[in-house]
Amino acid sequence: MNSQKAGGPHYSPFVVGNGFIFVSGQLPLLPGRDTSLAAAPFALQAEQALGNLKAVLADAGADLGQVVKTTVYLADIDDWGELDAIYGRFFGAARLARTVVPTGPLHFGFRIEIDAIALAAEAKP
Repeated sequence: MNSQKAGGPHYSPFVVGNGFIFVSGQLPLLPGRDTSLAAAPFALQAEQALGNLKAVLADAGADLGQVVKTTVYLADIDDWGELDAIYGRFFGAARLARTVVPTGPLHFGFRIEIDAIALAAEAKP
């Protein structure tokens, strides 16, 4: 099993095991764990969270094309339509498995968090 340096007190941004990359939940944090997007419109938060997911995958030696499953946590389920449009720009025509979970308030007041499972480079199709 392989993981990147700790992302916080008790977790790693990703762990690689058994041919998969498991990416921890990505909030719309800016570099340096800056939470200033917490008051930003949903679209900016979603783009940042997905951009952070993409960056963590790159650190793991992968890209969005290797993602097979995501879970998206939404503070407000009414953001689902906007999520779909932004998500489509990131993942293109891919129809990977996805779960959307309405949660109520998220950490730091963000409106979205996303985690993912991807194929590791050695398991890439």
